[in-house]
Amino acid sequence: MNLDNAARNLRVLWRADSIRAQIQLQHLLTRLGLRALAALIAVFGLLSFELASYFALVQRWDAIWAAVVLGAINIVIALLIALWSNRAVPHHELHAAAELHKSAVEALQADAAALQGEIASFKSNFVRPLDATLAALVIPAASLVIRALKKAKAG
Repeated sequence: MNLDNAARNLRVLWRADSIRAQIQLQHLLTRLGLRALAALIAVFGLLSFELASYFALVQRWDAIWAAVVLGAINIVIALLIALWSNRAVPHHELHAAAELHKSAVEALQADAAALQGEIASFKSNFVRPLDATLAALVIPAASLVIRALKKAKAG
């Protein structure tokens, strides 16, 4: 476990998250802009068209039915524009940023597991200091005992 790798992975994770957030914000603003455009067109652009249509329909129908027909047409146009704004898809960069985020998280998890193992071994040296000392002394002591037994047997 290297702390430099962990720091690098944290920087990559931070950058991937910021890229994802920026792309999602851009996508949201694009959709919002298209909806605002749809609303602007519905309010200003259709006002003059509606007024002209109203005067044309009043000559054939009653004024109430002319207003109802024009209102229904306006609602249908606004719905079509709103549906068109939902078709805007996020960029492929969002998927690449998600993959980068996933790999950075996996690398951080691996670093954390390695660090946890190092901490556990370091802790065991202090919790049971004789275990570490005994492990270091057993092999030389065993070789001394074997030599002593060989000398006793030979002598």
